[in-house]
Amino acid sequence: MTRADTSIPASVDPFDLFDEWFAEAQGSEPNDANAMALATATHAGAPSVRMVLLKEHGAGLGENGGFVFYTNAQSRKGAEIRANPQAALLFHWKSLRRQIRIEGALTEVSSTQADAYFQSRPFVSQVGSAASDQSQPLDDRETYLTRVQALEKRYADAGRVPRPPEWTGFRLEPAGMEFWRDRPNRLHERRKFVRGEAGKWASTLLYP
Repeated sequence: MTRADTSIPASVDPFDLFDEWFAEAQGSEPNDANAMALATATHAGAPSVRMVLLKEHGAGLGENGGFVFYTNAQSRKGAEIRANPQAALLFHWKSLRRQIRIEGALTEVSSTQADAYFQSRPFVSQVGSAASDQSQPLDDRETYLTRVQALEKRYADAGRVPRPPEWTGFRLEPAGMEFWRDRPNRLHERRKFVRGEAGKWASTLLYP
């Protein structure tokens, strides 16, 4: 019997369970199994949420752990992260009828890591990011497209664009992870994992 047919065990490591569910989602979701809602807030607590893509993740803390996404730090979310480096993530996989909620503190990735990921992107994606003053007012879409065309021409021979200094990544190190599974008659199953001292996890079931 697979874990999909059983309850969420209390003893499982939440990172291992995430990997298992994420792998299943990659095989069943029609688009972007790595899409996640990112909720941030201003220093005063005013919230906002948007969809971003998970690009790296790993167990534990530090350089290779947590959940990493990339963005323009001068965007609305970037400004909110700088002012209030706490965030929440939500994965919702309709094909599996499952959700995972993750909460924790954010830290910026190293410039070396940001460089490496930026250069791994397709050329057209590098151009699009470098041409965009993300979240800032735009007088006309043609203004943006003209900037894109200019950068494509400028860097065509090199086949790569230098990473803009404001384009970076953030790593969420989870303090809590909650797994939700659909059950018949809305008798859903929820288990929350909380990270304590020395990185040890404790878990409990929650009423649906």
